Amino acid sequence: MAASPTPRPRPAEAGSDPVLAPLRALNPSLPLGVAFSGGADSSALLAAAVRAWPGAVQAIHVHHGLQAAADAFDEQCARACSALGVPLRTRRVDAKAAPGESPEDAARRARYQALAEAAREAGLACVLLAQHADDQAETLLLALSRGAGLPGLAGMPARFERHGMVFLRPLLSVPGAELRRAAKALPFGFIEDPTNADTRFTRNRIRHELLPALERAFPSFRDTFSRSARHAAQAQKLLDEVAASDLAAMGGEPDLAGLRSLSSARQGNVLRHWLKTTHAQQPSAAQLDELLAQIADCTTRGHRLRLKVGTGFVLRDGPRLRFEPG
Repeated sequence: MAASPTPRPRPAEAGSDPVLAPLRALNPSLPLGVAFSGGADSSALLAAAVRAWPGAVQAIHVHHGLQAAADAFDEQCARACSALGVPLRTRRVDAKAAPGESPEDAARRARYQALAEAAREAGLACVLLAQHADDQAETLLLALSRGAGLPGLAGMPARFERHGMVFLRPLLSVPGAELRRAAKALPFGFIEDPTNADTRFTRNRIRHELLPALERAFPSFRDTFSRSARHAAQAQKLLDEVAASDLAAMGGEPDLAGLRSLSSARQGNVLRHWLKTTHAQQPSAAQLDELLAQIADCTTRGHRLRLKVGTGFVLRDGPRLRFEPG
């Protein structure tokens, strides 16, 4: 997105401030929004952003309506933004999960869509998110626990686009304790999400039980985990480039003869890329293995192929494959 043509407020001096320093290095397009829940992390981020770019920051609060504390979060956001002199935009969403969808995924999807819509309406160039180094470590550990591939092990990107809006995570190198320390110094305080203490959720068990053990055994785990995530992201980017090249050589759609000319690993790579980028599908490891086996067996014109993948089916259509929504 092009830089703002208006004069840019000069960032405040960061000094040794662990929250302000990464914002000072960010140099984003302005004006910008901050995804603001009223909790410790986003409160510290919003206050630092206001110091960095006075007059160029707005807060966006998403009211999910999923818990009794939702109205209290809304009220805290209003108090904080009044104290900071920051415009507040609140969006109410229906974040109920569809059948077969996890509540966390449903809430996340609704939140990003609401943030993007609110930012576009306000004419904002980007939205800052308050995820930090502990969140990145939790994401990586969750991915490992699920046997994820490189996309999962790459963790959360520092920059991404969704629903036509740029999102930035400037605090991925900052420990969560630093954000909480900064939030406790704010005159307007912050509010605690009661679900954060519920260890029925896997992420909360990692946060409250596993991360303290890692801190004792490997004090620098946040830095090393972050480095591993960057390595995985770089490797995945290379694989995406190879897949895009292979798919382009087949005319943009998987060709059975073209696929069989590639190694099995490269076939899987291009099929994953095709399903994800063209059809927004994420095949499971078992589905992809079965698809590769059936492609290997497609040696005659009469061999049929129809395999459940994601929410639809991959079918043979003459010499090519096509995806049919379920």
